[in-house]
Amino acid sequence: MSVRLTALFCGALIVAMPSASSAFETEATSALVVDHGTGMVLFAKNAKEPLPPASMSKLMTLYMLFEAIREGRVTKETEFDVSARANAMGGSRMFLEVGTSVPVDALIHGIIVQSGNDACVVVAEGLAGTEEAFSEQMTRRARELGLNGTTLLNASGWPEQGHVMSAEDLVELSRLIIDEFPEFYGYFAETEFTWNDITQSNRNPLLTVGIGADGLKTGHTEEAGYGLVGSAVQDGQRIVFKVSGLDSSAERAAETKALVKWAFGSFDTVKFFAEGETVAEAEVWLGEAETVPMVAPVPLQMLVPREARDGVSASIRYEGPIEAPVTEGQRLGALVVDVPDGETVEFDLVAGADVARGGLMTRIDAAARIARDRAMDALPGQDR
Repeated sequence: MSVRLTALFCGALIVAMPSASSAFETEATSALVVDHGTGMVLFAKNAKEPLPPASMSKLMTLYMLFEAIREGRVTKETEFDVSARANAMGGSRMFLEVGTSVPVDALIHGIIVQSGNDACVVVAEGLAGTEEAFSEQMTRRARELGLNGTTLLNASGWPEQGHVMSAEDLVELSRLIIDEFPEFYGYFAETEFTWNDITQSNRNPLLTVGIGADGLKTGHTEEAGYGLVGSAVQDGQRIVFKVSGLDSSAERAAETKALVKWAFGSFDTVKFFAEGETVAEAEVWLGEAETVPMVAPVPLQMLVPREARDGVSASIRYEGPIEAPVTEGQRLGALVVDVPDGETVEFDLVAGADVARGGLMTRIDAAARIARDRAMDALPGQDR
């Protein structure tokens, strides 16, 4: 069943953005910007090619650790031992001392804020015994998540031939972390962390420039150039983006800041329905109630190109009537949004209340209605 919303946008809140060019040019060898809530691509350049990710691949190490915590295999208080191999790591370090034990929570901070290569090896060995085994596990899990442009040969992003991730994969992995692990996502906005009496600053240059950035990870090697996979929120709307292949940290800072400003300047935030707001009523079959509200499980909103917003249309789709019992929160259908010359975006709609299965009289009434309708259909000359 499809219901057209002919006047959907009469009451929609349009958040005006400053004027900006509809096109964006970048010196990055690879770049991608998406609307976080819908995954709609706002800008892409060489986004599918697997490239050396440098320290940005530490996000997969973190994802594996976050999953281990969620599944109860470790806790934030679990301590992992620091091996000689971890202690010998070069590049960015947490300065862990061989033979000591470090709580998982500190290792998370050390990887996110300090980009500690040594901390990554400690996590890999703590979860899988060896870094090699952990790398195999990461690659296998990446495939399960649909990150098909990802092959990981170490836990830290240390330069190694064949250690690659695409921009699409890095952005999708970031979206997963934001959505699945909100209890840890706040760590990415921390500007400094101290371990072993050594304070280091977060390498993300966007956290302190007032554009809504709150994560995720920088990366740099000679082969990969300077890169950043990040996220920013303005007016309640989040974007996730990635750039790589830039020539300096200064260029990375300038390019990513410009990219965020372009995204929020060239697109308008269209807010359709608030969380919990009723979008429509769905018919219920054999229920104690004849209808159930279809509500928004989260705020339903998206970024729309300014020049296309007047042509946006939407419809509600669901297979009805819906047989009782219905459970509150059960997915019932979708709000389908069409953007001119763009993608079709679907937002889930869920039941706003329980509807119990009706009793004997409900079933008798339903049977009577069916019999009556069939009788009417059988009559000659009936236009129904």
